[in-house]
Amino acid sequence: MSVAVRAKSRPPKERRRRVAHKGAIGMFLTPFGVLFGLFYLLPIGYAIWQSLLVVERDGTYGAPRQVFGWFTQYALVLQNGPFWESVGRVLLFGVVQVPVMLGLALLFALLLDSPALKGKRFFRLAFFVPYAVPGVIAAIMWGFLFSPNLSPFTGVTQSIDFLSPELVLWAIANVVTWVYVGYNMLIIYSALLAIPQEIYEAARLDGAGQIRIAWSIKIPMVAPAIVLTAIFSIIGTLQLLAEPQVFRSFSSAVSSTFTPNMTVYATNSIPNINLAAAFSVVLALATFVLSFAFLKLTQRKADR
Repeated sequence: MSVAVRAKSRPPKERRRRVAHKGAIGMFLTPFGVLFGLFYLLPIGYAIWQSLLVVERDGTYGAPRQVFGWFTQYALVLQNGPFWESVGRVLLFGVVQVPVMLGLALLFALLLDSPALKGKRFFRLAFFVPYAVPGVIAAIMWGFLFSPNLSPFTGVTQSIDFLSPELVLWAIANVVTWVYVGYNMLIIYSALLAIPQEIYEAARLDGAGQIRIAWSIKIPMVAPAIVLTAIFSIIGTLQLLAEPQVFRSFSSAVSSTFTPNMTVYATNSIPNINLAAAFSVVLALATFVLSFAFLKLTQRKADR
């Protein structure tokens, strides 16, 4: 029997179905594609192009003009000490702050999911409310609380200078943790609600208590949600800007190059748009590499 005859003899279900309504699919995807291209791909491409340009002048007072300079700006990025110091600072910030924040988020999510907790609606709202406060407002509020002359807790702030060069980074970490614990808690709690109740019932029949169920069932099953929040936190750490920018008003220890994004902002304000674009591209690549490496590391551990 030939191939053509066998193909005709196949049942209709085995034949490859053609995609119907291609026009409707394209109509629904076109608005997203246009917006994605205009507000995501085009700015990225423009930033990369600007990072490859340099400014030249004819003489000291000649009119500036932009010319193609290849990787000149990236060479300046590699030689910029304050930028790499700021990268190291936020990496230290992330190594300490992210695990603390996600640990608290996981703990609060487990408490909300526990049948022993009373008043779940109140605590769910109480844990999430700080995220509803804009980051700038939260930084201003905590800046006043940490300021020795403005804080209502002068007994503490005058004995411990939270705005000193040694502690200001962790004061900012406190603000970020206070704001985003509720957000991450909500993601993990949603994953907990998706776990079938039959699994808990089987564990109780085997004699497992609430702590054992949380450790052996809940935490392993919400591991993908924890990984997701960790990736979001890594990205947010390298993009830290609003909180340290506000803390500059309260502490002289926060310089204009305290974080990588502040370095980009300060460089763009000089103005040196091309170098700022190179900083942005390098920071975006670093964020991608760290996030991708963390994702691959967690996937390898999950496959073992």
